[in-house]
Amino acid sequence: MALFAHGQHALAAEQATEILSRFPNEPNSAFILAAIQRARGDSAGARVQLASLVIKVPDFALAWQELGLCLASLGETPLAKEALRQAIALSPQLPDSWKALAELATAEGKIDEATEAADQFALANATDPRLVEAVRQARAGQLALAERGCRAYLYDRPDDATAIRLLADIGVRVGAFEGAEHLFRRCLELVPDFTLARLNFAQFLSQRERLVEALAEVDRLLQTDAKHYAFLMLKASIYVKMGDFPQAIALYERLLRDFPQRPMTTLVYGHALKTVGRQNDAIAAYRQTIGLQPSFGDAYWSLANLKTFRFERADIVAMRAQIASGAGSQEDHFHLRFALGKALEIQGEYAESFTHYQKGNEIKVSVERYSAERTTAEIERSIQVCTPTFFASRVGFGCVSPDPIFIVGLPRSGSTLLEQILASHSRVDGTKELIDIPAIVRKLSGRLRPGETPRYPDLLTEIEPETLRALGEEYLERTRIQRGTAPFFIDKMPNNFRYIGLIHLILPNAKIIDARRHPMAACFSCFTQLFAQGQSFTYGLTNIGKYYRDYLSLMDHWDTLLPGKVLRMQYEGVTLDTEQQVRRLLDFCGLPFEDACLNFHQTERAVRTASSEQVRQPIYATAVDHWRHYEPWLDELKEALGPEVLARYPMS
Repeated sequence: MALFAHGQHALAAEQATEILSRFPNEPNSAFILAAIQRARGDSAGARVQLASLVIKVPDFALAWQELGLCLASLGETPLAKEALRQAIALSPQLPDSWKALAELATAEGKIDEATEAADQFALANATDPRLVEAVRQARAGQLALAERGCRAYLYDRPDDATAIRLLADIGVRVGAFEGAEHLFRRCLELVPDFTLARLNFAQFLSQRERLVEALAEVDRLLQTDAKHYAFLMLKASIYVKMGDFPQAIALYERLLRDFPQRPMTTLVYGHALKTVGRQNDAIAAYRQTIGLQPSFGDAYWSLANLKTFRFERADIVAMRAQIASGAGSQEDHFHLRFALGKALEIQGEYAESFTHYQKGNEIKVSVERYSAERTTAEIERSIQVCTPTFFASRVGFGCVSPDPIFIVGLPRSGSTLLEQILASHSRVDGTKELIDIPAIVRKLSGRLRPGETPRYPDLLTEIEPETLRALGEEYLERTRIQRGTAPFFIDKMPNNFRYIGLIHLILPNAKIIDARRHPMAACFSCFTQLFAQGQSFTYGLTNIGKYYRDYLSLMDHWDTLLPGKVLRMQYEGVTLDTEQQVRRLLDFCGLPFEDACLNFHQTERAVRTASSEQVRQPIYATAVDHWRHYEPWLDELKEALGPEVLARYPMS
């Protein structure tokens, strides 16, 4: 074992072979030979030996760990995780098992699971009681205490890379992104081959949309292991964010060849195919995912989320059976509820459909913990801060570039349709829901303590006028990777309506379009939609109704304060008189009319929202009043919207 531990594999193999010739059942020697086999690239052969070994010696923790690492390298994630967990059950202080689990969960996009495994990795490496306690506090969600303990420990041991990685992770969790980045860089400066830390850092950069840097970190990881599943999956996801779908799809197809039978790979492959309009191939990928893992609710939801897909009766029976069995995770369960709600909606079985939407929403409300009161308070402060006097004193500042076209509003209100119309114009690039304005807000806000009132919009009064131009230029630079060569580009993050005050200050010549839909239709459509991330206000009829009311209040304020700044595009109007509304939209943006904008459904481009398939068809008006099928169950929504909102948008 000592020879193997010190990397002297040839001598270790020779010695182990000699021992086994005399004692055929000696487990340590069998383990060493299998581990060397994996180290030399023969994971399949090592797997056979290790599977036999753990049957003979079921309490051999290191053998279970080695089997888990073999299975991970072969792409068999569920079995790998099972073996690694068995190793940990026998010996909780196995850092390599926790590290592998963290990497596998990262590749699957399971952030909470990855964080837990990474914390356990830190705990397994910890010897100082202060660091042990800090890890335990981080796991318990006591992040302020964990941070203090970690900093106190690092004061005495400033070069402990494990503690620095832990502190960086705490920084990410509390929103201290600049500090977290500094800590990640310090950690990797000290230990350049700290794989988990570099993987964490690459994912951090990807989440911050710093995609070129993220790709560079992943490529460094791939230099050490060119066939590592987690590294390749992260690289493919970065290509998706960059909008480089040919490279992303090619990489997913390589992963499917090298690591077959992985439901997560087939799922995200399906997402990429859907985005570029290969619907039949996407459906095949989603169905393959279900075949590999019948409880995988996200695969069923992905089929439902195609909008134009029609479930077969057998699919409905299968989803009902999965829900009744209780198999899978809570995440699987709410995905199944939303998918079954959509399937029954298409069948016209509205009562049962609503029941499943409601159950799915109830789970999401408990998970998201959205505060409607907090949003209302922010909107009220925006109205108080953004006054005529305030804006008058800041005229002439900001970046004068007219490049951005912002489409704001609520999700499911026609923003993707408007983007597709504009992106069909030769002078406009479509992008996606860009996170860059919210990211600038977070940067300006600084770190928030738990329970602390957000600093936006009050912070607008603190920005020096000279800084406004720099912030506008920063936005243009951050978004450049998403653009093509057209002079204008679209940012369709709907939530940006909350930040119109900031947008007007830093980009005074940007165009802003409000994609609006009847409140009952918009809110109910949100209620039936499961979003990949964010949009936590959409779960629960009361939450979404209050949010729409706040949205209306703030947009009324902008209309009064900045008349003509925002163009309102009513979804119902676009469906009834498309050409007139398209001409109106182009006039507002200063663009000459082009026939392609009326034939938007023929435009070939990646569309990265739930409406991707709908905007590849001509406009139809059948969805305008679809919510009426559910009206008997929508009293809660009407109450949340209130009589004033409903009076502005009559239901007859």
